[in-house]
Amino acid sequence: MADHAGRRCCLGWDFSTQQVKVVAVDAELNVFYEDSVHFDRDLLEFGTQGGVHVHEDGLTVTSPVLMWVQALDIILEKMKASGFDFSQVLALSGAGQQHGSVYWKAGASQVLTSLSPDLLLHEQLQACFSISDCPVWMDSSTTAQCRQLEATVGGAQALSCLTGSRAYERFTGNQIAKLYQQNPEAYAHTERISLVSSFAASLFLGSHSPIDYSDGSGMNLLRIQDKVWSQACLGACAPHLEEKLGLPVPSCSVVGAISSYFVQRYGFPPACKVVAFTGDNPASLAGMRLEEGDIAVSLGTSDTLFLWLQEPRPTLEGHIFCNPVDPQHYMALLCFKNGSLMREKIRDEMASSSWSEFSKALQSTEMGNSGNLGFYFDVMEITPEIIGRHRFSAENHECLRQRFWPLEEHLTTETSCRCWQMCLAPQCMS
Repeated sequence: MADHAGRRCCLGWDFSTQQVKVVAVDAELNVFYEDSVHFDRDLLEFGTQGGVHVHEDGLTVTSPVLMWVQALDIILEKMKASGFDFSQVLALSGAGQQHGSVYWKAGASQVLTSLSPDLLLHEQLQACFSISDCPVWMDSSTTAQCRQLEATVGGAQALSCLTGSRAYERFTGNQIAKLYQQNPEAYAHTERISLVSSFAASLFLGSHSPIDYSDGSGMNLLRIQDKVWSQACLGACAPHLEEKLGLPVPSCSVVGAISSYFVQRYGFPPACKVVAFTGDNPASLAGMRLEEGDIAVSLGTSDTLFLWLQEPRPTLEGHIFCNPVDPQHYMALLCFKNGSLMREKIRDEMASSSWSEFSKALQSTEMGNSGNLGFYFDVMEITPEIIGRHRFSAENHECLRQRFWPLEEHLTTETSCRCWQMCLAPQCMS
């Protein structure tokens, strides 16, 4: 790191489903430092798989909030040990997995403003959360709350026109409604509700950071046309909700200067600015510098397709969010829950956890797979709403059984079913 001493920069943070990552970018937009902490690998004590806990019902999916805090501690300590020059950081911002929510217990704001630089963050924030495991975007346990919300505002299309989306189980308003209904005591003891993005920003601010317009669009609570909370939606979810959310702000807002904790412990300059964090999908649109007419596809923990819009046209499928770059415009998004984790699971099951073995098997199958198709939804999908693994022959017959045989010499009989690797093989029997 000595080569980078005195190099003025900005830090970008990513609090995603599976890891926390940081990059340092100089004035010429060159990345000269990056590091990450992978939850499953580096924080085994939390017992996550894919960064989450999937509950027995198969619908409830949560992540430990202190795991995110501890991951930040680890990265900052690694940066400090490497000799990273924090004094040259002019500003920082970041992204968080969309739709996750964090519930700060009463008294947390006082703890945030009086952090001791002698201790790590996770050591001081142990008692600052009303619930220890937070609902994340993979959760689909709030169907009842979704139907209640839609009924309150006049139906699914009415809610979509108001907030940019019909009611979705992972959206924060419905998660809040579930918490209020099932654990009213925890809700009553909550002083502030953050998204993962504003939660991460709060750690750097030393106070509760506001939710930005773009990430706030994924809550079924924000009126996307005038960028204020919908009173009807708030009332349908829980009492006193507006004061627990705070006022939303434009996504490019400077929300304050960095907390004195980071100045004293790591040497950040007191004037270092904290820019509002946003959701990972809006951040992708900003980072890829999309313009109107561009379409991007992101293959991540979830797979997404998104584009820049001038005028919102909400429907019953997909989402319209406030644009993170230009608050006068919008972005459209389709999200598919069974993304990289599903692909990795098939790879692990059928190709000995090796992408090269998977590729060899794929190359041995003719392009198009003779018209046979497979769809893999190990968790409840968003679009369409379906779960399970479904394989269809070219004649549109669903295959219920598979025949096993070696694809090539490099695969064993037990790991070589083409049905599981390349969607559906012609030899499958219905």
